[in-house]
Amino acid sequence: MKIMKYKAKSMPEAIDRIKKDLGANAVILDSKEIKTGGILGFFKKRQVEVIAAIDETLSTREKSVKMERTSNSKTFHRGKVSVNEPGFITKDEHYKVLTEIKQVKEMLKANAFQSGQPFSADYALILNFLKNQEVDEQFSTEILQSILNKTSDQQQLTTKELLPLVQDEIVARLKKYSHIGVPVNTKIVQFIGPTGVGKTTTLAKVASNKVINDKKNIAFITMDTYRIAAIEQLKTYAKILNVPLEVVYSIEEYRDALNKLSHYDYIFVDTAGRNFRNDKYVKELKQMIEVENFKTETHLVLSLASRYKDIKEIYEQFKEVLIENVIFTKLDETTTYGAILNLCFDANINISYITDGQDVPNDIIVPDEQYIGQLMTSRYGYE
Repeated sequence: MKIMKYKAKSMPEAIDRIKKDLGANAVILDSKEIKTGGILGFFKKRQVEVIAAIDETLSTREKSVKMERTSNSKTFHRGKVSVNEPGFITKDEHYKVLTEIKQVKEMLKANAFQSGQPFSADYALILNFLKNQEVDEQFSTEILQSILNKTSDQQQLTTKELLPLVQDEIVARLKKYSHIGVPVNTKIVQFIGPTGVGKTTTLAKVASNKVINDKKNIAFITMDTYRIAAIEQLKTYAKILNVPLEVVYSIEEYRDALNKLSHYDYIFVDTAGRNFRNDKYVKELKQMIEVENFKTETHLVLSLASRYKDIKEIYEQFKEVLIENVIFTKLDETTTYGAILNLCFDANINISYITDGQDVPNDIIVPDEQYIGQLMTSRYGYE
């Protein structure tokens, strides 16, 4: 088996190179979008990376295909790729069937179909999917019960029919929350949170969009004097965007910096990321960032790659600080999104942004209810 990796500007360009190098019988094992080059996440170029292979020991197409026979159909696979032909099931479809079988087995082990359970098998499959997404059991049950109440007793819905209804229920429940990023009437935008969640990079993404897309005049303030690297990182962003940066070490210096920069449209403030379990730190932070005479918004930055138990604990610890919005980072590092719904409903809090990579300023989303609803159901069949 000869395996080669290709990088190209587009998929058609990659396929042309694969055909030239490996021939028409080559198969694609994997493909993904990558970003190369750039400075601190800026100006990266998008490319595709494709892994292709050819079995040099086999000369005919029939010999290179492994077939799985069913009663009326066949499935044949080439690496990670399945080929559609009449009478054949794709590997994707085969995988979804296996996933549902696995889910049923899990529910049987947990006695999910015992008498007295309120949901049919298809409803229970969706319930189990939401559980695997770490959506709170109460929220999941309420969503499905609401759908059940709206449908006829005789109406038997399949999982395929249930998924869009689940999405609609999630969207309806999220409509009362605001998902508008940073409002135009806000002057000071403060970012708080524990270490390692990506506060400085997230601040740079939000600020860059205000400069590049909205043509706003902005300034930076950093309180993160505990980490030299954080100051240097923000200095680099400030230089790229050609905006001022003030480094402050005390409450008095922070007030002075705010007055000095008050003529700017927005002032973005990076706070120190320290141990959130330290009550003294949280109290000091509260004293530091509570300012008068300015329209201020504070965003708590949390990582989706963390367990919801830890996310909730972090939120509870920082709750003493007035938090208007939550930003979730590292969407690209997880396939479990239940924490978004849980915290929104548990804390009655707005989700202002979701980030999904390191690219500045592109990898950031203002997630309206439609986006979150679609995200929550997107993984069904692929767990």
